[in-house]
Amino acid sequence: MPHTDADTPPARRHIPFERLHNFRDLGGHRSRDGRTLAHGRLYRADSLGKLRGADWDRFLELGIRTVIDLRYPWEIEAKGRIPQPERFTYANLSIEHRPYDQAAIDPALDPWRYLADRFAEVAEDGVEEVRRAIELIADGPGPAVFHCTSGKDRTGLIAALVLTLLEVPEEEILADFALTELATDRLVADWRAANPARTLLWPSYGRAPAVVMSLVLADLTSRYGSPARYLTDAVGITPDVVARLRARLLT
Repeated sequence: MPHTDADTPPARRHIPFERLHNFRDLGGHRSRDGRTLAHGRLYRADSLGKLRGADWDRFLELGIRTVIDLRYPWEIEAKGRIPQPERFTYANLSIEHRPYDQAAIDPALDPWRYLADRFAEVAEDGVEEVRRAIELIADGPGPAVFHCTSGKDRTGLIAALVLTLLEVPEEEILADFALTELATDRLVADWRAANPARTLLWPSYGRAPAVVMSLVLADLTSRYGSPARYLTDAVGITPDVVARLRARLLT
């Protein structure tokens, strides 16, 4: 039997790199109309500023042409952007407007409700950047990748919203978000290596259980009627953009 996108186990969406821990292909998700998000068209990642040597060569082999960096400008200044950004259609679209330090979150707080509340802030504050990111995925040269620092929260939100517009079932959106759990140990190790003088206070650092995204989608439904209504009514995604996004990504 020939292999199809839908046959790909979700864990195998991860693409191995030495320094990147959470780089994966969004291909393989099924839309409600029976089409499939094609492999090799859209990727999500942790910081591409870490690309070096063999990792850089591996990245270039993917043929990516559009890079969307969701980090704050000060994060880029401190940690670096993708090498040779002039090779790509590159955009820095910082969707988060209220910075916070995950390593210092009070361990006594409900971690998943706390994170969902931070997602709600991003959804409220970042509508302009969210719209521009989705439009660039729809209209920029492809293939495309979007990323933040760990490829977890900001990247996870954009992934969930794009999959919503493609009418991927919610259970698949939640499963995609939770795949970051495969990278948690390496993300924690990187934090410890970069912060030898600090103590990691929050035991849930680097975690991304499905319940977080479930709360996020429920919050959008409570406030806007549905995540799709949030995208049309608050973000301003038009039917033409949705049509172009689906034409580009689905097969």
